[in-house]
Amino acid sequence: MLSENERYADIRFKEAGLIMAMEKNKVKFGLNKVHWAKILSFDDEGVPTFATPVRLPGAVSLSIDAEGEAENFYADDGVYYVINNNSGYTGDLEIAMVTLEFATEILGEILDSKGVLMETNTAELQQFALLFEFSGDKNKIRHCLYCCSASRPATEGQTVEDSKEVKTETLSLTSTALASGLVKSRSCEQTDKSTYDNWYKSVYMPDLTQATSVQSAKSSKTTA
Repeated sequence: MLSENERYADIRFKEAGLIMAMEKNKVKFGLNKVHWAKILSFDDEGVPTFATPVRLPGAVSLSIDAEGEAENFYADDGVYYVINNNSGYTGDLEIAMVTLEFATEILGEILDSKGVLMETNTAELQQFALLFEFSGDKNKIRHCLYCCSASRPATEGQTVEDSKEVKTETLSLTSTALASGLVKSRSCEQTDKSTYDNWYKSVYMPDLTQATSVQSAKSSKTTA
């Protein structure tokens, strides 16, 4: 039979094990597994159909800034309502080299019968979802920006000197909301295994109505 001190130690040990199992990421670093999925069409309600995600190899860095700021509406001598102005993200994706498939499918470049890639001033840029992950200290956080567009990269080069320097290409990105208001998703410590494992096989589209219901239920339990 356990003494009172032993029972207390056993409880603390179980609590510690539970906390360790659900421990959250504390830091994030390292960009990896960048994919893109072309938006093939939109239905009458603005819901997109995505192509199968394609790997964009040679990811170097991704820097995106949130566009739009929250604004306070004042009434009754205080903050009455907070207006959320979420205008998506803008930033840069640096990669080793733009792939042929991305250049033709997204940037609108044309590959002729002789295998020459051409850029015209009438090229139509295509929208796409951008999927990627950061390597954290506990989990690899996976992200999806649902409605992105990219500008063509600059062309750079220099003469070879004593040491060689690798030249990368940078895509300027703009990410906006879908008609539903959906801008971005990411995995967390509560993401189910099937959704996490299939993140790069097809673009995950959440049910916003169901998500709102779940959040409301959690809020009710918290206030109860």
